Amino acid sequence: MSKFLNEIRDVIRTKRYSLRTEKSYIYWVKCFILFNDKRHPEQMGTAEIDRFLTHLAVVRNVSAATQDLALCAVIFMYRFVIKRDIIGLSFSYAKKPKNIPSVLSPPEAGAIISHLSNPYQLIACILYGSGLRLNEALRLRVKDIDFSNNTIFVFRGKGNKDRVTILPCGLIGSISKQIEKSKLVHDKDLAEGYGLTSVPASLVRKYKNAMKDFSWQYLFPSTTKCQHPVDGYVCRHHVHDSAFSKHLRRALLKTNIAKKVSAHTFRHSFATTLLQNGSDIRTVQTLLGHSDIRTTQIYTHVCGSQFAGTISPLDRLTQSI
Repeated sequence: MSKFLNEIRDVIRTKRYSLRTEKSYIYWVKCFILFNDKRHPEQMGTAEIDRFLTHLAVVRNVSAATQDLALCAVIFMYRFVIKRDIIGLSFSYAKKPKNIPSVLSPPEAGAIISHLSNPYQLIACILYGSGLRLNEALRLRVKDIDFSNNTIFVFRGKGNKDRVTILPCGLIGSISKQIEKSKLVHDKDLAEGYGLTSVPASLVRKYKNAMKDFSWQYLFPSTTKCQHPVDGYVCRHHVHDSAFSKHLRRALLKTNIAKKVSAHTFRHSFATTLLQNGSDIRTVQTLLGHSDIRTTQIYTHVCGSQFAGTISPLDRLTQSI
């Protein structure tokens, strides 16, 4: 990595951005530099940024979210690394389409889950049964499962917010077995002189060998050990999200479900099913971790006449005739 890109990385880490954001920002800054014939960003400005964004939108036909991410990366570089504000851009942040989420009925969700093997089947059950995002489920540690209160603690979810959600009673046995499997992996690591789990940058220096405690280990540990990208120690991370996505695609092909299904579809289905069964929208908002109830209200469009047990006045009239 060049000296300039290393400088960008250092600023990103100083601001405590996530590793995923760091990788994305550096990727798009590299794309911006290569697109402009490897000129240094200090020699460029508004015109070059406009050309780059036009290329992404017209030639590469990227999505609105990708276009916004590229713009964020370039603006971050100029504002915090080069120390210059960009004024007069022709582009603003792209307006994302407001899509009604695709949801699964309970039989459809069950059909897909039945074609998954563990640990991916258990991951899907947690997504559907507790409303977690995929990365939230993968980052669950043993200490986050509370069997006594039937709850799951979500540490630093989207927006760096903690929350507590429900642990389905039907998953207690499966999760207990998964914890036993994680314990076997951890004991083997300890016997080989390892045993440290993957934690955010610099945290291992603060807690040291406490990171070898079983309670800190991931519920879904990776099959291989790796080197921590920032601190450099050998650790065991969690299952990668791409692995779950591959198994989900294969499971979907084995069903007759003609819907677009991703890991997030299970979260949408969790919220919709709760509302259809009469749960209060504020409760659903809390379980999902939404800051704004308007985000939760999108599921009312999916529920239709079944929202919170609501019956159309016409149906009530028909019943009385």
